[in-house]
Amino acid sequence: MRPTTVRRGVLWAAVTLGVITYIDRVAISQAAPFMTRDLGFSSSEMGAAFAAFAWGYALFEVPGGWLGDWLGARKVLTRIVIWWSAFTAFTGMVWNITSLVVVRFLFGAGEAGCFPNLTKMFSAWLPRDERARAQSIMWMSARWGGAITPQLVAWTLLFVNWRETFYIFAALGVVWAAIFVWWYRDRPSEHPKINAAELALLEDAEKNAVGNAHVPWSQLVKSKDIWLLWAQYFCVSWGWYFYITWLPTYLKNARGLELAQSALLAGLPLFLGGIGCLASSYLVAYVAKFTQDVGLARRWVSAGSLTAAAGFLTAAAFLSDPILAMVAMGMSSFTNDLTVPSAWSACMDIGGRFAGSVSGSMNMMGNLAGGLAPLAVGFILDWSNQDWNLALFVSVAIYFLGAICWLFLDSNHRIDQDDEAEA
Repeated sequence: MRPTTVRRGVLWAAVTLGVITYIDRVAISQAAPFMTRDLGFSSSEMGAAFAAFAWGYALFEVPGGWLGDWLGARKVLTRIVIWWSAFTAFTGMVWNITSLVVVRFLFGAGEAGCFPNLTKMFSAWLPRDERARAQSIMWMSARWGGAITPQLVAWTLLFVNWRETFYIFAALGVVWAAIFVWWYRDRPSEHPKINAAELALLEDAEKNAVGNAHVPWSQLVKSKDIWLLWAQYFCVSWGWYFYITWLPTYLKNARGLELAQSALLAGLPLFLGGIGCLASSYLVAYVAKFTQDVGLARRWVSAGSLTAAAGFLTAAAFLSDPILAMVAMGMSSFTNDLTVPSAWSACMDIGGRFAGSVSGSMNMMGNLAGGLAPLAVGFILDWSNQDWNLALFVSVAIYFLGAICWLFLDSNHRIDQDDEAEA
């Protein structure tokens, strides 16, 4: 019997939600100059609004991933997508900095469970040899969703104001949630369209589906590899958050570009980052042919990529031509994102049936960086009389720290097998 391909629908669900997630998340960076003008925000206040999303996102990552391990992705994703879509709409209703900070915090709390639960879906619905490629495709799509958002916002602002733009984007998530809850099942064996041949391919994967609420947190905290996984994602996220928060303002204030030019260039880092995500699985697989060890291949590729990201970002700071500077910044994003699928694949390998909780804890650390980085940029700008290069050099230093973390990270170690051994 030829296997059905229902699992491809799971990938498509993840791809489309990844795009929607980044559209809703990145829209505020393009709308920020208009919000600042209309509501009178300072750089520090806008930095606080950017950071509020990341703090909400970070604090609810672990609960969101744990709920996926316990209840399954179907229940959790349906609810959180509707939640964050509502707060996307509420972003268009804010009237001062306090209301914006509160709305963006709650928006971030909703989005927090997205990628841990998509990772949970992959661990339950995909054979091990298909998971890294799926992570690459999903993250490429998410980055490209962010890349097209500046153009979407700029085009939408030709017809409506910035408030109504958020209302339009909020509707996308509601439509996705309605289709998802109708089609998706947590266990492959419960899906009406799957046949026995495809189920045979997923026999081991289905064990990762639901009902794994007893997470061995003590083992996570004691594990060197978990700490390194957390630390490297903090470093990866610090520099990357600049692209979805301050970049349009940087292009306007530091490079003197108008909306039409900046909207095109602002999407370049995320577009090239998406290519980096797709290239990652191929590059790691190529290196693994020589190392005969996927974990070692991830280590070498990721350490080298973050070193290159630091180098390209340094070049961007010194280039006077804004287009060349953005190409260099785009290449920094490309090499930065070569590490992202490896990090999330490492979560599935290290976490096993606790993949939702492990990936949630890693993304929590990444978004703690996201909560600090926009604030840091805002304070650096106010303190240094708008010295943008100083803010970029901080990211360069943190990229080097991330490369060092990857040199010592072993993603072949499984936490759930340790839990079984202790039991």
